[in-house]
Amino acid sequence: MIIRVVRMYFKEEGVESFLATFNLHKEAIRSFPGCTHLELLKDAKDPNVFSTLSYWIDEDSLENYRKSDLFNSVWGNVKKLFSEKPQAFSLMKFIKV
Repeated sequence: MIIRVVRMYFKEEGVESFLATFNLHKEAIRSFPGCTHLELLKDAKDPNVFSTLSYWIDEDSLENYRKSDLFNSVWGNVKKLFSEKPQAFSLMKFIKV
């Protein structure tokens, strides 16, 4: 299982457009082969910072999504709205308490 976190920093005027794009495509992303979970998180202090949290069955599934037309369409629209470079990283469960 791969847990993917992408932290995105938006221009204030880009937040509504991002949310509209996310809401339009969230079900398609959740339904993408290999995706088992997707949620959108909002920073507790900065209203222009959001993170996506997604679970993938394996690295290949995540890479297939990142190479897909769906990803290119969504990311192509969203990246224009950033105020700074996003941070993305992949994690694996290590110790479950």
